[in-house]
Amino acid sequence: MNIKILGSGCNNCINLEKAAKQAAAELGIEATFEKVTDYADIASYDIMRTPGLVVDEQVVLSGRVPTVSQVKEILAPLAG
Repeated sequence: MNIKILGSGCNNCINLEKAAKQAAAELGIEATFEKVTDYADIASYDIMRTPGLVVDEQVVLSGRVPTVSQVKEILAPLAG
């Protein structure tokens, strides 16, 4: 699974990355994580607000920082 965190590197982006890494670990999902900070690259995903969470090139969340449990709910169906 390839997981991208879209954003400038602000605290919200950092917190989203932490939540996503913890959720993947708790679910036993092997994932590669990538930070996307280039504005043109972020814009190519057509999100209006950062941070954004992209799983296998599909935008699954943007504009908020979810809890670890919420990220697990997003990732679990995509892992199977």
